[in-house]
Amino acid sequence: TVNDACIPIKMFHGHVAALRDRVDYLFIPRLAGSSMRYTLCPKFLGLPDMVRHSIRGLPEILSPRLEMGPHGLKRLRPFLELGISMSGGLRLRAIRALHRARRAMADEARRLRDDGLQVLGFSQPADADLTVGVVGYPYVLYDRLSSGGLLTQLFQLGVRVVTPEMVDPAELRREAAVFPENLFWYYSNRSVWAGMHLMRTGRVDGLMHVTAFGCGPDAMVSKLLELEAGARSVPFTAVTVDEHTGQLGLQTRAEAFVDMLRWRTEGDEVS
Repeated sequence: TVNDACIPIKMFHGHVAALRDRVDYLFIPRLAGSSMRYTLCPKFLGLPDMVRHSIRGLPEILSPRLEMGPHGLKRLRPFLELGISMSGGLRLRAIRALHRARRAMADEARRLRDDGLQVLGFSQPADADLTVGVVGYPYVLYDRLSSGGLLTQLFQLGVRVVTPEMVDPAELRREAAVFPENLFWYYSNRSVWAGMHLMRTGRVDGLMHVTAFGCGPDAMVSKLLELEAGARSVPFTAVTVDEHTGQLGLQTRAEAFVDMLRWRTEGDEVS
């Protein structure tokens, strides 16, 4: 893959190479924005083409253009058309499959908000004395390789973690409404809105922003969160990951941040 891509894009090429000779189709959608105002990273828009030109001998790639907006007809039509073509023209079967898929996705999102990260196989500590907001893009946060196991390291330090996907969508929309100027990028906005909500409501003792090296939009995300954290006196740190990031370095960063939070809490209790 190209050298200047972020680590999630490079890992995606690795996943494709591993699957190349084991499947009949590769589903690599062209992920577009949620509206005329918000869009996704250009690398998502061009990902099917990047893969086609980087790896030889691939099976057929299914790459419909998918919108990330509300559940409207425009968003659902590509799924329906793909289902009809793969079911041999059985429209009713495709509609039923789409209905089940939407319901399953909604159920998983609700479980993640209500039940926490154990839905994704993580185990929050039962006796946590601190709560840390960890914001970033889901394909970085929840992938144990790309994130260097950062969430697990925080759990081992006795910290409870709150991520953007654990914030109610209504709260995100509320932050979007009061924010002076939202960003151009879909996932960047979600990180900013979640971070602002967690700091404004006092749900967290500190905030971490996890970003992949080379991500242009995240330069704005980190600065906005840093300024808000300074204004609200909330401890903040940004953690950058790439293919050279070692777990020991991330462990040191996590331990230093948690130690600082505990010292701060103990100081407040003494005063």
